[in-house]
Amino acid sequence: MGWRRTDCLSKPLTGLFEKLGSTVGSCPFYFFVIPIFISAALGGGFVFLKDREDNDLERQFTPKKGPSKVTRAFVRENFPYNYSMFSQDRLTDMGMFASVIAVSTINNNVLESSSFEDIVQLNNKILNITVDNGRLGFNELCAKASGECVSNIILDIISSAKSNGTSITYPEHVHKSTSVFLGFELGGVDTDFNSTVRSAKALKLSYYLDDRESTAEVTKMWLRRFKALLSDELDTKHIDVSYFTSKSRQEEIDSHTTDGFPLFGISYASAITISVLSCLRSDNVRNKVWVAIFGVVSSWLAVISSFGLLLYIGVPFVITVANSPFLILGIGLNNMFVMVADWQHSHVTDPVSKRMAHTYKEAVMSITITALTDVLKFFIGVTSDFPSVQSFCLYTATSIIFCYIYTITFFGAFMVLNGRREASNRHCFTCMKIPSHKSENQSDMYNICCVGGNYDKTTGAEKKQQASQFFRDYYGPFLIRPWVKGAVVLLFVAYLAASVFGCFHIKQGIELYDLAADNSHVTAFNIKDREYFSDYGPSVMVIVKEEFPYWDNIKRSQLRGCIQDFTGPQFVDRDIFTSWLVSYLAYGEEKHLNLNDRGVFLTNLPQFFDLFPFFKLDVNLTGDVIHASRFIIQTVNVSDAEREIEILRGLQSIADRCRVASLIFYNQEFIFFDQYDVVVSSTIKNVGVITAVMLFVSLLLIPNPICALLVTCSIGSVTVGVTGLMSLWQISLDSISMIIFTACIGFTVDFSAHVSYAFISSKKASADAKAVDALSSLGYPILQGALSTVLGMSVLSLSEFYIFRTFFKIFFLVMFIGMVHGLAFIPVMLTICVRGSDKKERKEEVVIITKL
Repeated sequence: MGWRRTDCLSKPLTGLFEKLGSTVGSCPFYFFVIPIFISAALGGGFVFLKDREDNDLERQFTPKKGPSKVTRAFVRENFPYNYSMFSQDRLTDMGMFASVIAVSTINNNVLESSSFEDIVQLNNKILNITVDNGRLGFNELCAKASGECVSNIILDIISSAKSNGTSITYPEHVHKSTSVFLGFELGGVDTDFNSTVRSAKALKLSYYLDDRESTAEVTKMWLRRFKALLSDELDTKHIDVSYFTSKSRQEEIDSHTTDGFPLFGISYASAITISVLSCLRSDNVRNKVWVAIFGVVSSWLAVISSFGLLLYIGVPFVITVANSPFLILGIGLNNMFVMVADWQHSHVTDPVSKRMAHTYKEAVMSITITALTDVLKFFIGVTSDFPSVQSFCLYTATSIIFCYIYTITFFGAFMVLNGRREASNRHCFTCMKIPSHKSENQSDMYNICCVGGNYDKTTGAEKKQQASQFFRDYYGPFLIRPWVKGAVVLLFVAYLAASVFGCFHIKQGIELYDLAADNSHVTAFNIKDREYFSDYGPSVMVIVKEEFPYWDNIKRSQLRGCIQDFTGPQFVDRDIFTSWLVSYLAYGEEKHLNLNDRGVFLTNLPQFFDLFPFFKLDVNLTGDVIHASRFIIQTVNVSDAEREIEILRGLQSIADRCRVASLIFYNQEFIFFDQYDVVVSSTIKNVGVITAVMLFVSLLLIPNPICALLVTCSIGSVTVGVTGLMSLWQISLDSISMIIFTACIGFTVDFSAHVSYAFISSKKASADAKAVDALSSLGYPILQGALSTVLGMSVLSLSEFYIFRTFFKIFFLVMFIGMVHGLAFIPVMLTICVRGSDKKERKEEVVIITKL
């Protein structure tokens, strides 16, 4: 039998926990008080909360080693930013700017006179914003090109068209002999067959500011004045205005980082209420009301201690960390209900220390399995490529450690104090000694309110609650019927099939405004931006990242073919294309230059750049060597995150196909697009790590390899199920949901591990009896833990933040599917898989008994 059991650690640990329970039962005071003092001391770390907040979008929510960051470093090195020649298409980062979207409220046309007049008045108010005691305005702080502010030329174009009676063409319009691209300024455009604009629903104005460090403070002041102006009630009767600044999204997230704390308080209050209701007993002595309250308090102390400790040592506090307390609440409640269930199985007449030894022996081993796997999982998550994931995992892993320690110390000590009250037959509220039997000489109200302490004389344990009796007498026997097992197996197969189907239809991607509140100006602006300005996406630099003989006619033709390939896909406009090389060849043809000659090609470049200074920004010419150059293409129809993924992958495929030169591509937004490929691989890696860790720990601590394997397989099953149902609930797979998903998936194993350990620890003879016994012991605690946690966290579904609503949705799916696994799938699978081995074991036992 030795080869079938893997309890090399479980036996000595069980004995150790039994001794610990006896120790806690003998002297609970120290175990109760010391955690309170530790929490009070570590809680002082919260004074550093504001200093530790770090919600920088790029630093926290993009992969540290994303390919676009490497490309950006190359672009910055080879094409240094020229502050005197501002070009929006050539920016390597967001820069400093403010933006306004004006949507017409009459006739759906911002070009209509009354709407346009409101826009002009708004523009004048913005241009009149001053800072530094009125000394500096937009004209002094603006980004410049050739000495002039980069202004909203669209206003000049519309004014000129109205005054001259001319028409505007879209997306390109010739203004003062210069072709101007209007795809970023006009939205919801309706044109005729000549590309003449009939109407436009929206107009976007952008105000770019000088981004030098020397002017950083005053430009920030100007942006704050801009925000204050747009936040006030504007006299704009004919347009609806939304605004955004380069600092808006960051400021919005920073201002709401701790908004999860009120939700945390409401959630804990709800959890206490629900836990108390589920622990109510009609017996005034055996009532577990205070145990339920202190079980939640134990989780709260764990969060205070862990967060305070990490804030003391300087770990960044990211908005994603605000989800951690809710997870710890679920773990703490689950531990509490398991401890209470095993306490109720102990003999009432035994000394409290002996009852605690029994409780620790049965419950703490199961709690240890889940705590150990969760801690290992989250500490491995610290190696993630996303800093926000690293912070979340570090805070959560530390919280789980404290939660585990406080469960077996602080909460265990309170159970001892409560147990001593029960042993003295004292009332749960008044602590006065009361009779254990009803008296005929007393009123019915007295017998209801002032009598208690009864127990099951047959077993010596507390009387089981009706819910526990339901699992023992009805649900368990029903579940082990052969036809019910068959139905459960078929249901499991159907569940897996539907889940796999959903997995292939899950969407990827995140809208960055999802990190802000629903009612914020950031969200309003970005929604309108998607609605009216999605016809044209980001302009993309296509970069030749190596020395190249541009004067070689054959290789140049091959290179132009590669660049032309970038304008072929349906997500690129082939007619909007900026190429210094094409323009230079046209210049050479006009000047009758032989640009196939290396010397002629390089000698005439400076004169060409003097005529077209912006093209000088696209060529890294040092001496007579062109180290790198770039071209600019225009993407189209970027309506959602899935389209962004398609663009990124499509451009990479085209770049990989070019053999004549090494090509890369870049836009500042691609820094955030990089997460899409990493999210899927990271999620798969995380689930794989969780599974491997769970298998390893289960094999060590669960004394049956089949049970350990089933617990591990349940992770895969729940993972597939949650992923499939996420697609039906319109939850995208992104960096936020990945954090929540991997965090919650590890939590599901708690139910399966508890049931499996109870199954294999049962003294019953047959597998069916073991299953009924396990469900009788843990069915109700599992139901209590799942329902109280989900109901307590339901407040998150009302949050204004996507991150909290997503947490609730995924957590609900995880808890529900995990509960179904723990109460139905796992017990049935255990009876099927362990039945044969049990028969052999009983046969061997009969042989041994006969010989004896």
